[in-house]
Amino acid sequence: MKSHKDLDVWKKSMDLVAEIYRMTRQFPVEEQYGLTSQLRRSAISIPSNIAEGAGRSSDKEFKQFLSIALGSAAEVETQLILAEKLEIRHSTSELQSQLANIRKMLAGLSSYLSKKNPSKK
Repeated sequence: MKSHKDLDVWKKSMDLVAEIYRMTRQFPVEEQYGLTSQLRRSAISIPSNIAEGAGRSSDKEFKQFLSIALGSAAEVETQLILAEKLEIRHSTSELQSQLANIRKMLAGLSSYLSKKNPSKK
C-alpha cells in the first residue's frame, strides 16, 4: 500500500484540521480549554488514525483505525453543531460538508479493504 500521505482522505482530513484551527482562533478565550481544545483534538484524531492504521501490518488493523477516525469525525460534527447552538460560530455548514465527504471516504476505504480481503474482515 502507498503511504498514508498519498491517500486523498488523509489529505482532506488534514485540510479540515487546518480549517478547524483557523476557525477556533476566533473562539472566545474562555473556550480555550473547553470547546476549542476538544474540537482541535477530535479533528486531529481523524488524520492521525488514518496514518496510524495505514502504518499497521494488516488491513484488519487498518480498518479498526478507520473506524476510530469515523468516531472522531462524529465528535467533530457534534462539536460544530454545539458551536452553532452556543452562538460561538454562526455557520459551520462548509466544515460540516467537508466532514461529510471525509466520512464517506473513510467508509469507502473501509469497504474497499473488506472486499480486498473478504476472509480477513
